[in-house]
Amino acid sequence: MAGSIGKQDIVSRVAQHAGIPNKQAEKVVNAFLDTVTMAMEHGEEVKLTGFGTFKVVERAPRKGRHPRTGEEMDIPGGARPTFTPGSRMVDATKKMGGGMARKAA
Repeated sequence: MAGSIGKQDIVSRVAQHAGIPNKQAEKVVNAFLDTVTMAMEHGEEVKLTGFGTFKVVERAPRKGRHPRTGEEMDIPGGARPTFTPGSRMVDATKKMGGGMARKAA
């Protein structure tokens, strides 16, 4: 399995791919991340055809167990961010043998 890349790696790759300086690529990456975050804060879905969909889902409150004591406890509900991969993303991982299953929305 391949390693992971961080934000600076993405910035460098965007800069190289687009033929722009790293500083400019960093502004683009930051603007993208801020835009997705703000849209999700407002309850909007962010759909990037072929790549995937970012959205916020409401989780219902539920019962759980305290890991140490085994005592039943209430787990509060709330909003959670989710990502569902698009067809290009799924196909790309299948090619590398990962066979990433598509998450049910």
